[in-house]
Amino acid sequence: MDSLDALLTAPGAPFSVERGADGRLAYAEGPRTLREFAETTWAYGDTPFLITEDGRTTYAEFFAAASALARRFLDPDEGYGLRPGDRAVIAMRNHPEWQTAFWAAQLAGLVAVPLNAWWTADECAYALDDCRPGVLIVDGERYERVRSWLGTVPDPPWTLVCHGEGHAVDGPRVERYEELPAADPLLGPPDVDVLPEQDATLLYTSGTTGRPKGAVATHHAQTGAIANALYFSALSALRRGLVPGQGPAQIGMLTFPFFHVAAFTGFFRAMAVGGTLVLLRKWDPDVAVRLVREHGVTAFGGVPTTALQLLERAAELDDDLPTLTSVSTGGAPAPPQLVQRLTARYGERVEPANAYGLTETLGAVTSTFGEQYRKGPDSVGRPAPAVEVRIAEPAGEAVPGGEVGELWLRGQSMVRGYWEDPEASAAAITADGWFRTGDLAVLLDDGRVRVVDRIKDMVIRGGENVYCAEVEAALYEHPDVLEAAVFGVPHPVLGEEVAAVVRVRGGLDPSALREFAGRGLAAFKVPAHVVVQKEELPRNATGKVLKRALRESWPPSP
Repeated sequence: MDSLDALLTAPGAPFSVERGADGRLAYAEGPRTLREFAETTWAYGDTPFLITEDGRTTYAEFFAAASALARRFLDPDEGYGLRPGDRAVIAMRNHPEWQTAFWAAQLAGLVAVPLNAWWTADECAYALDDCRPGVLIVDGERYERVRSWLGTVPDPPWTLVCHGEGHAVDGPRVERYEELPAADPLLGPPDVDVLPEQDATLLYTSGTTGRPKGAVATHHAQTGAIANALYFSALSALRRGLVPGQGPAQIGMLTFPFFHVAAFTGFFRAMAVGGTLVLLRKWDPDVAVRLVREHGVTAFGGVPTTALQLLERAAELDDDLPTLTSVSTGGAPAPPQLVQRLTARYGERVEPANAYGLTETLGAVTSTFGEQYRKGPDSVGRPAPAVEVRIAEPAGEAVPGGEVGELWLRGQSMVRGYWEDPEASAAAITADGWFRTGDLAVLLDDGRVRVVDRIKDMVIRGGENVYCAEVEAALYEHPDVLEAAVFGVPHPVLGEEVAAVVRVRGGLDPSALREFAGRGLAAFKVPAHVVVQKEELPRNATGKVLKRALRESWPPSP
């Protein structure tokens, strides 16, 4: 802990922590529930909250709409007659109505269930059967995907459809959002008690290795996630010689889909200080560059792929993005070239930031930024104050310092378990509250964490461990490599050997890439098979490469 950190975490400071009766660290101050947090946003009034390509929504408009929808959720006569604890499914693109629906659920004491907007009808049906919602709030595209499911259940939930132009919106208990009565800003939210120990969200995992599981978080856990995000922001400001909370609020461009926990970190941070979020209907680097300049965006947040594409397109256009002061990435491992390219073009004007978190940790629990990140781009930084780290062997004992083990985490912002799945909960969370991440990591001498690889991604080649993330980082060093995915493929003698699928520009060939990788890697780590292509690698909605799809299609067609 340095002196700046002590200013934030000392007893009585904004981010001081205490250990609860359950042995976990928790923040001593701050809101107790997401409802309390949402209620503070009315104070920002006419400040823009969300800016889309179609218009803008102020904090006053947002809070009035969320309060009105929360009352409709609970009203037994003119509304849906839901009860606190019922599930409210939200499935749509990053429309302003997503935020209205999510926070209306919190104001009403419901459990918000954001669904992956990329899911197919079958995937949506699986989650709907699993969580049994009392209401669905969907856009027109997602309505088409859930329509068949609605026709199969004997007592369908209420369904509220926004942006349903061009879609036949009909059926029992189906309404159009645009036809609801206008929100009365004087009424406020419904009168309902929401307690810290009650469930706030049910977030489905990405499902890259199997069926997604519903990770359940209490209000207490989600307010811990808010505090984590604000702590990292405050420490960043102090390290840059600024006073946290002073000066104009950031104007952020948030490219994560709202259903992803990395987006939660972004909109929690904005809402806490009255910041503005600029949204894209879908990712497009040309549109992003234009909107950064048009709205004076100061902070960019997205997966490493979108950040790299933004920087590359801005360079092609010779646009210095003069208002930009920070670029934060998460949701997928960031290649070291990202911070190197950012520093080479913008020097210290634009602060790089990277974070580590999972659905089960409700977003970022470690972070690195500024000079620390520039000097150590292979690290994901130090943990937040209410987060403990253990690098463990399979039995749970801590490994010696500097050795690789599984990353275990414990603290306020961890989920309580998986929805109606005690076996999966017990397998992931120990009796004393440690969450097994499934990631291999090293704890460095200064307290920083370096994530080495996913346990399931590690290749064991002839008894030697090969960490795919290390090989990918070596490939990314080549200036013509745009994307790289490394994984293991079967070998009759060695058990496994290393393969790579790489998206490149120009005429780069596999042998040149293998030679390039061999300059910095031991011979057994160099990919035995390299496939180059100009098409983008398959990814899920959160930006993670679908290595399972690449393995299943191996070997590729000649």
